[in-house]
Amino acid sequence: MKEILREQLNHVRKNRPLIHNITNYVTVNDCANILLACGASPIMSDDINEVEDITSICGGLNINMGTLNQNTVPAMLLAGKKANELGHPVILDPVGVGASKYRNEVASQLLKEVKFTVIRGNISEIKQLALGSGTSRGVDADVADTVTDQTLDQTITFAKAFAKETGAVIAITGAIDIVTSKEQAYVIYNGNPMMSQITGTGCMLSAMTGAYITANSSTPLEATIASLCAMGLCGEKAFNRLTKQDGNATYRNYIIDEIFHLTGESLEEGAKYEMR
Repeated sequence: MKEILREQLNHVRKNRPLIHNITNYVTVNDCANILLACGASPIMSDDINEVEDITSICGGLNINMGTLNQNTVPAMLLAGKKANELGHPVILDPVGVGASKYRNEVASQLLKEVKFTVIRGNISEIKQLALGSGTSRGVDADVADTVTDQTLDQTITFAKAFAKETGAVIAITGAIDIVTSKEQAYVIYNGNPMMSQITGTGCMLSAMTGAYITANSSTPLEATIASLCAMGLCGEKAFNRLTKQDGNATYRNYIIDEIFHLTGESLEEGAKYEMR
């Protein structure tokens, strides 16, 4: 499997996929930079008058619900349907779903009208999508939903069922990451707790996962695993570079730098995961 992860990264570097992002304005710059760092190219467009054209010239689509408004929701639906029509991979990041009735309604509509290749979120967001019962704290997972060693098997069973229902690869990220199709599940242990102190690590990860699944469209499960391992590993490497004077802003930049310098060989060596 580790050799496969190396191939997934190398395909991104070689193919340089162009990714259309309808993402939130809090992290749009970070998403663009992480895509450039991993070897892809970003386009940020959320105007209803052009999203179908933009999606048509891109290889993949990243839909992020972080800063919903009445203008971007129709754009998400149009772009998603166009991507489906063209056979392009689509990733959904349901940021903050469960925090408001409006977010829940939009998420439900997206799931009904757009076929997603990957759905990536924290455990509270994924539980809200699947069960209508996540306990979101704004854009953060609630401690009550935290995945632990004791709840891991139960969470994997739940995620597999949601993958079967949606036809998507489900990626649940947190202290322990889970990536699953309806049949196979992987648990990823890369990362550093300080990553939770940066606004946008999840958004950046979704954008980068969009690049990985676009460059490796025939292996979305493996591509998603590679992306999550890469982000977590680079979080570890970036943390080790910090000095006593550095804080979360420096850490964010170091993560992007580490993604820029990451090789297939170092990903293969540093990835920490198990199949369950």
